[in-house]
Amino acid sequence: MTPRSSLKWLIAMMLSVTIGATALASCGGSSSKATETPTTQEQTTTTTAPPTTTTTVDPGTLAQTDEKPTGTGTEFDARMKTLANAIINNTPDSAVSAFFPVTAYKQTKKNTNPAADWTNRLIANFKVDVADANKKLGANAKNAVFTGVTVPNTAVWVKPGEEYNVGPYWRVFKAQMNFTVDGKNVQIPIESMISWRGQWYVVHLGTIR
Repeated sequence: MTPRSSLKWLIAMMLSVTIGATALASCGGSSSKATETPTTQEQTTTTTAPPTTTTTVDPGTLAQTDEKPTGTGTEFDARMKTLANAIINNTPDSAVSAFFPVTAYKQTKKNTNPAADWTNRLIANFKVDVADANKKLGANAKNAVFTGVTVPNTAVWVKPGEEYNVGPYWRVFKAQMNFTVDGKNVQIPIESMISWRGQWYVVHLGTIR
């Protein structure tokens, strides 16, 4: 092979290599960096609703009404059931919600210190009366079944000044709590109940004192 022929052959080989490399690159055979597929991240926003709150208003802080109570109704039945359970189980402290509210008593009576009278006399006597009522049910008091309350239709509207009161109320004597113990009927009298806003509350379970 002559020198000129050798030179032509070398140039041809170099061109062939260059063309091959270019073709390979264009076909993706050699990639300097992988193609990244963009992703979209979705954000989920959670809205938390504020907790629901229930506010219970003490009825004794509200004004009295002249609505006449009845011996029936959801609220009255619940109070009497609470009182009955306290008598059956001899747990006087658990019966306080059946008693005339101290806040209402402060609006009703004209004592020098109605709240102190309520605490030191009325509620103290009431708790003693609950314990005494438990004894009336007998040795098997815990087996007693409460069957309801009978409220006589003898309620009167007590005007201010008639019973050392500055505010009026309905008052009824001698309601009867009814129990069944060992097959026998036992009645526990409620000496006095007075009203607040159309509801009966116990104010003397036993003897007025």
